[in-house]
Amino acid sequence: MKQRLQSISGITYVCVVYYVLAALVTPGFFSINNTWNLLYNFFPLLILAGGQTYVMLTAGIDLSITSIIAVCSVVGGFVMSADTTPFASEGSMIFFGIIAMLLTGVAIGLFNGLSVASFQMPAFMVTLTTMMIFSGFAVWLTQSQNIYNLPEAFVDFPYRSVLGLPTPVLIGIVLVLLGYLLLRRTIWGEWIYAVGANRAAATVSGVNVGKTLLLVYAMSGLSGGIAAIFYTARLETGSPVMGQNILLDVIGAVVIGGTSLFGGRGKISWTITGALFMTILDNSLNLLGLSFFLIMIIKGIIILGTAVFNRLQERRWTSA
Repeated sequence: MKQRLQSISGITYVCVVYYVLAALVTPGFFSINNTWNLLYNFFPLLILAGGQTYVMLTAGIDLSITSIIAVCSVVGGFVMSADTTPFASEGSMIFFGIIAMLLTGVAIGLFNGLSVASFQMPAFMVTLTTMMIFSGFAVWLTQSQNIYNLPEAFVDFPYRSVLGLPTPVLIGIVLVLLGYLLLRRTIWGEWIYAVGANRAAATVSGVNVGKTLLLVYAMSGLSGGIAAIFYTARLETGSPVMGQNILLDVIGAVVIGGTSLFGGRGKISWTITGALFMTILDNSLNLLGLSFFLIMIIKGIIILGTAVFNRLQERRWTSA
């Protein structure tokens, strides 16, 4: 346990040190505008990484999260756009648009979970396939066109404050607290860890493996729907390719946070640090003017290095 705490503290220290270094060498990094930019990028990523954490704790992975964001954005765009909406009032557009986005995310998540649980298919294959299917569906549905003319109140949604906190911050905090309570204070949380640690042993112990898998993939889909709301509002458009470049960031946040790729070990609090590091890293590299491809290479090297380090740590803890 002491070794694990030291490892997590080390991740936190690395995050703090990198932030200070980025502030010193990156032009415009330590400005008020960029600080707000970090904030508005961090919380949607944290929401997505939180959903991915539940899945990875069961030794699974959800590669379809980017396509979930795209489909949710398109569905919400159709419901809310003044060009296509069946509703007359702005309030109805926003309410039913948000509901449609959340239900779409949950539905895709349940489809993934059902395929993994009922047919005992590998999560990698299931979610890779659904990523291709739903990404293509979003493009086909819109004919590769963005959806504009969204309600002004919806577009302003991420920038409003509730109880003195920006909306993304408040929602992010609430979801993190709910995630902590789910994993640490409920039977569902115990089942999630048990399934990830040893699925066969969990089944023998009376854990409902099928329902547990359905739950975690539904929660991942819900996180995609919530994130799609913020991304769609910030970009002021429903896009069939929204979120297509953030899969590495989502998985990287969970891996860098310390959650095991083999399941059974991880915490939401660890994912917070991982998501923060990925947000700072991406922001600083962009401010340095590096190309998209070079940024992806750097991220990939860091995530792979972290995964290898975590695996070596797990082996050492197991043998100790």
